Amino acid sequence: MTIHVEGLVAIAVFYLLILFVGIWAAWKNKHSGEAEGTNRSETIMVGGRDIGLFVGGFTMTATWVGGGYINGTAEYVYLPDYGLAWAQAPFGYALSLVVGGLFFAKPMRSRGYVTMLDPFQQLYGKRMGGLLFIPALMGEIFWSAAILSALGATLSVIVDINIKMSVVLSALIAIFYTLVGGLYSVAYTDVVQLFCIFVGLWISVPFALSNAAVSDITVTAVKTVYQSPWRGSVKKEDTWIWIDNFCLLMLGGIPWQVYFQRVLSASSATYAQVLSFLAAFGCLVMAVPSVLIGAIGASTDWNQTSYGGLSPKDKEEADMILPIVLQHLCPPFVSFFGLGAVSAAVMSSADSSILSASSMFARNIYQLAFRQSASDREIVWVMRITIFVFGGLATLMALVTGTVYGLWYLSSDLVYVIIFPQLLSVLFVKGTNTYGSVAAYLFGLVLRIGGGEPYLQLPPFIYYPGWTTEQRKHHITGEMEEIVIQKFPFKTVSMLASFMGNFVFSYLAKYLFESGKISHKYDFLDAVVSSRSGEIMDKTTLVARGNNIGLSELAPVKPRLSVTLAAAFTRRDTQPEETVEEEEEESSPDFSHDEK
Repeated sequence: MTIHVEGLVAIAVFYLLILFVGIWAAWKNKHSGEAEGTNRSETIMVGGRDIGLFVGGFTMTATWVGGGYINGTAEYVYLPDYGLAWAQAPFGYALSLVVGGLFFAKPMRSRGYVTMLDPFQQLYGKRMGGLLFIPALMGEIFWSAAILSALGATLSVIVDINIKMSVVLSALIAIFYTLVGGLYSVAYTDVVQLFCIFVGLWISVPFALSNAAVSDITVTAVKTVYQSPWRGSVKKEDTWIWIDNFCLLMLGGIPWQVYFQRVLSASSATYAQVLSFLAAFGCLVMAVPSVLIGAIGASTDWNQTSYGGLSPKDKEEADMILPIVLQHLCPPFVSFFGLGAVSAAVMSSADSSILSASSMFARNIYQLAFRQSASDREIVWVMRITIFVFGGLATLMALVTGTVYGLWYLSSDLVYVIIFPQLLSVLFVKGTNTYGSVAAYLFGLVLRIGGGEPYLQLPPFIYYPGWTTEQRKHHITGEMEEIVIQKFPFKTVSMLASFMGNFVFSYLAKYLFESGKISHKYDFLDAVVSSRSGEIMDKTTLVARGNNIGLSELAPVKPRLSVTLAAAFTRRDTQPEETVEEEEEESSPDFSHDEK
């Protein structure tokens, strides 16, 4: 095996830079929140709620712009049967951030929650919060494992180093600075990582475009040269699949702790909205070089390159088209710089997912469900241990599990069909209760699992209208197999059924218990008759500031018509004290503490 010294040096420089920034951010903000009496555990989770516009904009963009985002976008543009028409991630996730900013950021931030699961436990109780933690945890862990796996393959393409060593090293660095600094380290390293991605890929694009083996991409977009046009198209029979996948990205991209982690760290509800809109623009901008690299791959005569006679799609390496273009169409120093950008992108996703999973476990499972009397120091240590455990679990899966992508596809679908409709209900639908929540959970789970998952060889037991079969080569065994393709938008239908199930069964349970048709003693979830029991956490201390503070279930944020655009970009901590107090009185009348 050949070791490319220049490539190793480039990667080492990027990794050391990111590690230095992560440690520096932890040191710089080690006393953050102490003046306001903020617990150390909350500071690790949401950064003391003082993330500013510059750092906040970058870290919010990094919610989705990572290794999977830039590699996946390039892959879909390159694939002959898909093309740009099927590269839905840039617009899907951008719209996800817009919708999140318009409807979800303000109520979540204004109520002072610490994690995404807080409102579920507040309304549905700790046991239901624990159930909803399962798909949320699966999504975060499998996502981290998938992108670490992609990183190993990417690095091995260019620098010819051992895949396992590169995965373990990348994971250790991300885990270390996340352990040290929490959200501050994650946020500040996101600034460096996104800068590296943007510069690294844009430096590579002109060199790749000017390579003699590459045809004019404006021609190959509409005409067949080496393969079908990279612009792509959506066949009539695939329209519902396209719509289903787009809704999954746009709406299913909202109920993730990695997103609300950034929302809840913003210094105000207005800031959280502004950051969401900035990140939506950032997602689109960061996708441009990936689209161009995918188009370049589709416009290349690979016989004229050092790659060899067969094209990447014929060698079944289409998923690595981005590093292949960097390796074979760019000068070595350019490809190594681009490689550093890709590895940085992966860590920007892995660190935040690991922190998100540990935050939800430490707060919503360990503290609120089992150890309500746990000290702040104890919660901090639980977080540190789970950061290491979840990071190690994701790394292990990336190394030994060949179906890590299939597991992530399925878990992200479960986040969409289970958590999103419940988030809608808990924030915007009055009167839902734990019985409806359980029914919705089961509806979403059965309807989604029933549709099957070809990547995991999970056969369907529900055959939706329009299903068909195809012969495909298995990605691990290489054997041809017959799989069922669901043409029906069953994921979105499952989500809607879950939402309606919550509403209908909540009101049905309420009617049956309150009318006396079912005895009160059978209200075993304490969700209707005993609505103020210890299980339903209406008075849970969701925000701790020394004294116990009960949150109103629907603490409104009154719009301030006098706020100008410039005011949205003004740091509250630089305003006169009287002004801050006036804003707090207007925006959060039910809060008896500083929102920040």
